Amino acid sequence: MEIRPVGRFAPTPSGRMHLGNVFAALIAWASVRSRGGEMVLRMEDLDTQRTSLEYASQLRGDLAWLGLDYDRETPPQSQRSEVYDRYFERLKELGLLYPCYCTRSQLHSVNAPHLSDGTYVYPGTCRDLSEEMRAAMNRPPAWRVRVPDRQWEFCDLVQGEYRLNLATDCGDMVVRRADGVYVYQLAVTVDDGEAGVTEVVRGMDLLSSAPRQMYLQELFGFPHPAYGHVPMLLAPDGRRLSKRDRDLDLGQLQKWVSAQEVIGTLAYSAGLIDQNTAISAKELASVFDWKKLKGDAIFLDAAAFGR
Repeated sequence: MEIRPVGRFAPTPSGRMHLGNVFAALIAWASVRSRGGEMVLRMEDLDTQRTSLEYASQLRGDLAWLGLDYDRETPPQSQRSEVYDRYFERLKELGLLYPCYCTRSQLHSVNAPHLSDGTYVYPGTCRDLSEEMRAAMNRPPAWRVRVPDRQWEFCDLVQGEYRLNLATDCGDMVVRRADGVYVYQLAVTVDDGEAGVTEVVRGMDLLSSAPRQMYLQELFGFPHPAYGHVPMLLAPDGRRLSKRDRDLDLGQLQKWVSAQEVIGTLAYSAGLIDQNTAISAKELASVFDWKKLKGDAIFLDAAAFGR
């Protein structure tokens, strides 16, 4: 018997949704609804300096305008520190945590190993510091979890086969910052696991996060969800669409097009429908097929919406 799928929207309430956010939300919703599944909404507001209740309210309104409903909303991440504390303690009990005193400049130094995208691979600088050396640092540390020298493999619903060795391609991961705030990888793993999420849909820029979260899922006893990392939406000049630049955000689009036109343009650009025609979210769900979805970047500008 097939398990009823559970998907999720997990926006960051730091501004209006831009088309990249809308696209990921639309695909997540259409995939789950096409199989009679459940949608969960969660506000990812770990960075309380950039997020607000006003933006969270706007996000709910934008989802409603698009016709992307949800079945339940879980507490925002800013209210779940005590929950994350429990999982942090579990990592400590497993003997996998250690304090890290590296500064940002040290981590990004030219002498540190980097991946092709510029992301540094943590070399284990603080992994085996003595108690005396730690005491001499005289500042609060971040906390890292030791990772195994093991290759993680999975088949992404969009990008296909993907593999990553945490030890050589990532290094030991930070799970709590020096200021006590839990990081994305730990919080998302716990939130998805406790909510029973079976399918995670998000942008391709987060593809390398999946093996990190799969490792934590095993440590915490959560099953692995299916992953679908959708292509990035880019402006004609190759820039990523972003909230900062207000690239085709819904506040702008709602002034001149309907929700059905937005959905139709996105679905057509992604290869899900054959013509650029207005279509509702429910209509898209009825014809949704992961096999049709493009895996490469999608270029969009205002002209795509008749502007």
